[in-house]
Amino acid sequence: MKRIILGSNSPRRRELLAGLDVDFTVDTGNSFEEIPEEGLEAHEVPCRLSAGKSHGFHRPLEADEVLITSDTVVIVDGEVLGKPHSRGEAVAMLRKLSGRSHEVVTAVTLRDSVREETFSVSTKVHFVELTQAEIDHYVDKYKPLDKAGAYGIQEWIGFVGISSIEGSFYNVMGFPVHRVWHELQSFL
Repeated sequence: MKRIILGSNSPRRRELLAGLDVDFTVDTGNSFEEIPEEGLEAHEVPCRLSAGKSHGFHRPLEADEVLITSDTVVIVDGEVLGKPHSRGEAVAMLRKLSGRSHEVVTAVTLRDSVREETFSVSTKVHFVELTQAEIDHYVDKYKPLDKAGAYGIQEWIGFVGISSIEGSFYNVMGFPVHRVWHELQSFL
């Protein structure tokens, strides 16, 4: 049996991994700076960031440990939207997504002391046209500064603003549990 470590501060990732009935601990000690290198294609960004988080883990892994790290981005018109740094950025991101479709890409890295695997899952999300009042209400009440693209599908904005998705709902939450389960089984 391997001991599984989730290297994430995300309460959503913790909740979703726990939903798989997997025993794990959380250890977020990390020296990696989440700044993507210049020139990467949008779909490469979450893979590089997820792998970077894995290699930035604060200590070597023991032989019986598996580390799980992850990163989620929103892609619209080839532009990567990460987490907003301010209320103004959150509002601007939601304006950009309003009335349009975008892609949510989550990458996950599984690593033990001798091997590593990174994979990604993509989901297409369709937003209705949002009013400025709806955007302001959501940003002011839910403070989505910890969410890629400035929104959580499981929150109010998802209820009123998302007309449909193509792909995994849980991927949009930030952790594609269906794929994590199967990849983890293979990895172990």
